[in-house]
Amino acid sequence: MRRMLSPVLAASLMAALLSPSVAMAASHSIANAHRSRAIQPAALRARPVITGLNNPSAFTFTARGRIFYGERGTGKIRVFDPTTRRNRLFFDIPKVVNGPATGTEQGLLGIALAPRYPKNPFVYAYATRSVPGGQRDQILRIRSTHGHGSNMAVIFSSRTVSGRYHDGGRILFGPDGMLWAIQGEAHSSANAQNLTNSAGKILRMTPAGKAAPGNPFIHSATRDRRIWAFGIRNSFGFDFDPRTGRLWETENGPQCNDELNRIVKGRNFGWGPNETCSGTSPFDTNNSGPPPRIMPKRWYSPTIAPTGLVFCRKCWLGRQNRGKLYFGDFNTGRIHRVVLTANRLGVASQSVVYRRGGGILSMEAGPTGALYFSTSGGIFRLRP
Repeated sequence: MRRMLSPVLAASLMAALLSPSVAMAASHSIANAHRSRAIQPAALRARPVITGLNNPSAFTFTARGRIFYGERGTGKIRVFDPTTRRNRLFFDIPKVVNGPATGTEQGLLGIALAPRYPKNPFVYAYATRSVPGGQRDQILRIRSTHGHGSNMAVIFSSRTVSGRYHDGGRILFGPDGMLWAIQGEAHSSANAQNLTNSAGKILRMTPAGKAAPGNPFIHSATRDRRIWAFGIRNSFGFDFDPRTGRLWETENGPQCNDELNRIVKGRNFGWGPNETCSGTSPFDTNNSGPPPRIMPKRWYSPTIAPTGLVFCRKCWLGRQNRGKLYFGDFNTGRIHRVVLTANRLGVASQSVVYRRGGGILSMEAGPTGALYFSTSGGIFRLRP
């Protein structure tokens, strides 16, 4: 069920993250085998941390609790100090495509701090930029000097022209110290199965942007050696299970089959040129490319447009929530709580624990473990 919004607000929200195909609701439900066991954990509340923001599609924390966030349309990276309430400009990325203004999913989409920041003084950003040769999805490394950004360097640039939709953009340093990223398939489903380019892939690279040791195609002369997994449509959320180190990801489907995936090294997650939303449930959107293909741990149809994903480590929501997975969605403005199986390989149950009424953009854990989320206008903390 969708909440009715004013035409102006609805257009603004939908342009914030979603292509028209993602926002459509399918007319069928997924098979009963993929439904979750109903549970009723305590509902959560949200406390505003900072409001009046301009599409903070990505944010992250320093060890002392300052918040770095990016404005998707302007390319500005800003820093907010919750203690002093000071909000200042850190860096203005040039030539960022203004996604909100053009009605696309482009813009400043991801942000991450180097491990041991600020001793290791680098801020990373994922953005769609207009550069010679056309628009490209790029990862930028910016040096922090006396609290301000300088010496921007491009450490990754997509070979494909960025799509108006499906640019992905989540970046995160993993437990291995490597930089992980998701690039959407640039609104061309065939890209997701093409191993010569990065579109439609989960990428793993060194902090300098090179292919990381241990990648599945590291010794290939014909494949993009930064690829970790492929067959990805478009994603705004992933995080590492703190108990196993395994990577989990949310993915936006077409008119059907949003997904929750556990990512496996070198494997094909099925998105490609042969997808279809017709036929029996679950709809066959994971049928492209060479087998074996990895199927989602959960499908969502009608679509919800899942976004940010984060694990509760010590999230101050009660001991019963430790180790649980949380993700937001854009279509319904809800936050979902997922209980994994005992072996941490699948989903035991899931439930809705918070309803916002407006689209959720991103989710992160703060330095003390507390869980936060962003909307088009602010950043909020989840509370019991």
